[in-house]
Amino acid sequence: MFKFIKQYAETIDNAQIYPLFSLLIFFLFFVVLLVLVKKMDKKRVDELSHIPFENESALNDYSKP
Repeated sequence: MFKFIKQYAETIDNAQIYPLFSLLIFFLFFVVLLVLVKKMDKKRVDELSHIPFENESALNDYSKP
C-alpha cells in the first residue's frame, strides 16, 4: 500500500511541499491549542472538570421511574 502511495506521490510535481505543509499545519494547530489552554481561566477549567460528574447525577435522576 505504501509503495503505491509513494509511486503516486513521485508523479506529482513538487511533492516535497505537501508533507512539509501538512507538518506545519499539524504543529501550528497544537501550538495554538496549547496557548489557548494555558490562557484559559482557572475557574473555567475547574468548571469544565466537574461536568462529567454533574451529567452523571442528572442521568441517574432521569433513569429512575
